[in-house]
Amino acid sequence: MVTIFDVQPQKLAEEIASQLKGKIQAPKWAQFVKTGAHKQRPPVNPDWFYIRAASVLKTLYEDGPVGVSKLRSKYGGKRNRGVSPPKFRKASGNIIRKVLQQLDKAGLSKYQKDGVHKGRVITPQGTSLLAKAADKIAKQQ
Repeated sequence: MVTIFDVQPQKLAEEIASQLKGKIQAPKWAQFVKTGAHKQRPPVNPDWFYIRAASVLKTLYEDGPVGVSKLRSKYGGKRNRGVSPPKFRKASGNIIRKVLQQLDKAGLSKYQKDGVHKGRVITPQGTSLLAKAADKIAKQQ
């Protein structure tokens, strides 16, 4: 059986994003926003919201339970400050929050509170989606 670790991450994200298009809906403002303070322009790819959602779903599978703050740190980057040295800036929390809400609504993730560990985890339906996408990519190679 092929796992998500056996295929290329970019191809996996694109495959999951194409499957998520029918299950989640990108906000209307998604075409205008930057993904964080470290970026200078909005993403060029019109499907960037679905690719980010696929990446978040994969992160939930690998690292869950995960919260918005941890995901902001993961998707953040260095901000160009001109002459001053660059500083790390977190990604936009609103985008990640909306992605997680959409994944919850689609039944692919859920909020879990287990004593000290709390955050979003992937559901069996989300795990199945990832496994099928990885298997499809492995067959194409």
